[in-house]
Amino acid sequence: MASQPMPSASISLQARGVSKSFESGRVRSTVLHDLTLDMRASELTLISGPSGCGKSTLLAILSGLQRPDAGQVIALGQDLGLLDIRALERFRLLHTGFVFQGFNLFPALNAVEQVELPLSYLGLSPSEARRRAVASLEEVGLGSRMQLRPSELSGGEKQRVAIARALAKEPELLFADEPTSALDAANGQIIIDILHRIARTHGTTVLCVSHDPRLVGHADRVLAMEDGRILSDRSPPSTTTAVPGLKESSA
Repeated sequence: MASQPMPSASISLQARGVSKSFESGRVRSTVLHDLTLDMRASELTLISGPSGCGKSTLLAILSGLQRPDAGQVIALGQDLGLLDIRALERFRLLHTGFVFQGFNLFPALNAVEQVELPLSYLGLSPSEARRRAVASLEEVGLGSRMQLRPSELSGGEKQRVAIARALAKEPELLFADEPTSALDAANGQIIIDILHRIARTHGTTVLCVSHDPRLVGHADRVLAMEDGRILSDRSPPSTTTAVPGLKESSA
């Protein structure tokens, strides 16, 4: 199902006729059926649907982690299908950030070190990497917790460190795969509101996949998926609230 046409100046991420299948033995299963979408900057788009509907596969393809069997993905004006592996890795390094449900933190590193680590691959000086790490942790409300290791942080705080790590790269595209699935309702709301704020204050395209229906009212746009197809594309009334301890302006 195609999304409604949008002004070209605001479009940052496009999918055109994207399909994907997987094989298991002699069985071939199609998980995405000819999807066409436009994503806009400064918005949080939520892809919702039951487990196995294809939403995580769609996110992986839109972010360049997987290639489609058919169709085209255009990110920031770049056709990802025309990039070789090295160029695609470079694109992801420079322009994208990722947040996963498992946090993916290193046990021996404190929060600020977690955030600094990927910045070294961008060629930043140690002082600039530290400045960005501190600013990002402050933006997600962890200014007083940045010297703590994962074992000393709650689940919600660990996910905020993971978001700060992605945010410190200053990505134009931010992808979140089930970022609230390991959290209770209160912490889940904090996480989705942080992602919404990042989209609004940094002009970032934020794409989040989740099967959690509680997140629907906190997104600018909701794409409902089932069996590899988009059933609806809507903009729900926002119920986003201010998150205590978070900065109102971008870092």
